[in-house]
Amino acid sequence: MKKILNSAIFITICQSAGLIGTAFTMQSIPTWYASLNKPSFTPPNWLFGPAWLTLYTLMGISISLIWKNRNNPSKSEEAKSATTLFFIHLFLNAIWTPVFFGAKLVFPAFIIIVAIAVFIIVLMIKFWKINKIASYLLIPYLLWVSFASALNFAVWILNR
Repeated sequence: MKKILNSAIFITICQSAGLIGTAFTMQSIPTWYASLNKPSFTPPNWLFGPAWLTLYTLMGISISLIWKNRNNPSKSEEAKSATTLFFIHLFLNAIWTPVFFGAKLVFPAFIIIVAIAVFIIVLMIKFWKINKIASYLLIPYLLWVSFASALNFAVWILNR
């Protein structure tokens, strides 16, 4: 029961990062975002919500697997360090949407999303040493953020 509660707490924390940007997204999609030139590989708007819901859930499960190792004598320092990096990364994740959709700063948002991708790679390496499943759970996230980075860059190029 404690493991389920632990996972639920971390999933909620991760989902909260996504909720932060919802107000910015909902206001900007039908207006500003709709007016942008977008590349041909832009997915339909309805896909983003389910994708992020899934990714935040996987992130929450992943960090909960790391968190449970914080009291393991052989893994505690690594788990604490990985957890700290995870929350720094989650902060960057949470601010990307207000920067892109709220402030409409497409290039600074690109810099942030590239930093997020780098953090994900570092997290996957750190998580691998602690819990391989936690690392595997971040693969879809890395793939999506890599795609989103290309999309962000293309939107910047097409709208300079």
